[in-house]
Amino acid sequence: MRYSVDEVMKYIEEEDVKFIRLAFRDAFGTQKNISVAPGEVKKAFAEGAPINAREIAGFRNSPYASLYLRPDPDTMAILPWRPDSGRVLRMFCDLHTPEGEPYASDTRQVLKMAIARARTAGIEFRFGTEMEFYLFKNDEEGMPTKQPYDHAGYMDIAPDDKCENVRREISLTIEKMGLVPERSHHERGPGQNEIDFHYAKPLKAADQMTTFKMAVRTIANRYGLTADFSPMPLPEKPGNGYHINIYAVDGEGNDVVKYVAAGILEKIRDITIFLNPTESSYARLGNNTAPDRVNWSSRSESELMYIEACRGQTRAELRSPDAGSNPYLVYALLINAGLYGIANRLSLPEEMKDHGVSLPGSKKEAAKLAGMSEFVKKYVPEGILREYI
Repeated sequence: MRYSVDEVMKYIEEEDVKFIRLAFRDAFGTQKNISVAPGEVKKAFAEGAPINAREIAGFRNSPYASLYLRPDPDTMAILPWRPDSGRVLRMFCDLHTPEGEPYASDTRQVLKMAIARARTAGIEFRFGTEMEFYLFKNDEEGMPTKQPYDHAGYMDIAPDDKCENVRREISLTIEKMGLVPERSHHERGPGQNEIDFHYAKPLKAADQMTTFKMAVRTIANRYGLTADFSPMPLPEKPGNGYHINIYAVDGEGNDVVKYVAAGILEKIRDITIFLNPTESSYARLGNNTAPDRVNWSSRSESELMYIEACRGQTRAELRSPDAGSNPYLVYALLINAGLYGIANRLSLPEEMKDHGVSLPGSKKEAAKLAGMSEFVKKYVPEGILREYI
């Protein structure tokens, strides 16, 4: 649903909204926010709400001491876990300079620029997501432990699957916030879960993932649990992946996913640091069924990319990213790599090529590849690139 500024202002007045969270993200996709009173919202729409830019990762070398948050009315959502009396509303914001220009190192702006390039090329992208997380018990003081909430396995049911009620409440909560979960189930690890989402336009898909992680952590905490999205929460157990399904058509409705997939495969080593930004990311790659080589197949094994043609439409599933990544930056790079593949009419390499090159084996290697990449330098602002490498 789309909202105008006037509709947001009317909603705040009529629905007893007392606090408005203006949410944004740092270079790594970590959600930040400030809260303002209803009387300040109109000013935020018109001029922006100031923040101390140099305290935020990715903005520390900003030439501006202050940046300004401009709310996006389309992202309005009530936080369902807050009281009905004195409600709390959240909107995602874009960062602007004191002169009112979009701030180049805002990763939401980086994604918007990639979407604009795709629009100019006549290409429409959509992303579907499959995100995994563990639920761990908290101790008597409410601090997280590494004790899984259950010891169920892949797609098990209650009573073995103790996470079932938590997943149900998460799904119902995010539906109230405008998200549309497609399916959920217990994953292979003890206390591990997966919730999947339908295809969405890139900006909405990134906003959804940011909202989803916040909601999961909040609901888990209400159950006396901690939600862990890190790549390898438990040694020797399956890691948490963030599988991304990619859909793309040209202006005439022609399926161009194979060109997109070929472009991503060609640039994947250059952009891995942004898809897998932590040291533990590289412990996950190559563990259990997580990929560690640059390959693809139509059989869904342990390949980097699974490509499926069904009912006249191609789906490419990228399996290397993890939830420590910034979805705005990830989708921007996948769009730009896909456009590169389309522009050059790249062909996919041989399926499941055994002698295919490996993904970076460490954060240090991935950072070095990104730092040398002209492709990365073209699309990732210098301040963000510096934070990653």
